[in-house]
Amino acid sequence: MIVDLDVQFGDVASALNLSPEYTLPDTVQASVSRDSMVLKTFLTLHSTGLYAICGAPDPASADGVTADSLSQLIETLAGEFRWVVIDTAPGMTPHTLTALDHSNELVLVASMDVPAVRGLRKELDTLQDLRLFGDHRHIVLNFEDRSGGLTIGDIETAIGSKVDITLPRSKTVTASVNRGIPLLQAGGRDPMTKQLRKLVERFAPATPAQGGWRRRAKHRVEKTA
Repeated sequence: MIVDLDVQFGDVASALNLSPEYTLPDTVQASVSRDSMVLKTFLTLHSTGLYAICGAPDPASADGVTADSLSQLIETLAGEFRWVVIDTAPGMTPHTLTALDHSNELVLVASMDVPAVRGLRKELDTLQDLRLFGDHRHIVLNFEDRSGGLTIGDIETAIGSKVDITLPRSKTVTASVNRGIPLLQAGGRDPMTKQLRKLVERFAPATPAQGGWRRRAKHRVEKTA
């Protein structure tokens, strides 16, 4: 299960080549989010069996997505799915803080440039102040490219923490996004796909859980970019 929580400009639908009938603003309605059977009919099904709640079709439509309504939605999903992945917008918005409050694991994604690294350090400092996650956070560097002047060691020193996964710069990513077919679904063997598998294995070291309507499982993953 994946939830697009970039409330105004989410792109999960495009990345998965989905045309959702219902989106996030529809699913946070109390009559929907409180009833798991009703909520199921509002989800979008991907060809792999993955369920998705896609972002609002336009920024104006997202006005009705409040932190309280989002909290109820996540609680209902967590009671029905083994894995709920929440893809947030950058920064500590009220929506992101609500997702953090309901999450077991946190994946922080940053690129190898000075503004991104400084932003990551601020987020890590905030999480430390809030005493959130501790060993349950995972730092991912996207589009690894040392030609920009920064090394992994430089970044680890700057953020005061170890980098867990690096994702190499790869032309396959652009092709994947443009085609709407995720790299892991395509089954390639390029370095990016290999590293993505390592990331997945941090949460599901055995056979990855298949998409489906699950009952009473409590594992949730929250991702920020």
